[in-house]
Amino acid sequence: MTEEKQKSKISAKFDLTSKFWKVFLTLLAAVLTFAGPTYIVYVLLDILKIDYAVSMVSGFVLFLAGLVLIWYLIKNKVIS
Repeated sequence: MTEEKQKSKISAKFDLTSKFWKVFLTLLAAVLTFAGPTYIVYVLLDILKIDYAVSMVSGFVLFLAGLVLIWYLIKNKVIS
């Protein structure tokens, strides 16, 4: 599959020119980057009594997911 066809499939799912998707994806990236490693780790540790290592790894994964989403949005010039 060519690169152009792949981009058209992605853009068909997320119309990045829409204000809704711009705001939603930006807020999602912020929540994943900042709230994921703090509040989700707290919930896993104290409320659900999950192991410390598992909660720290999940927080790190959420942080990385937020950074990747921010990188994607900057690369596609959704946010500047």
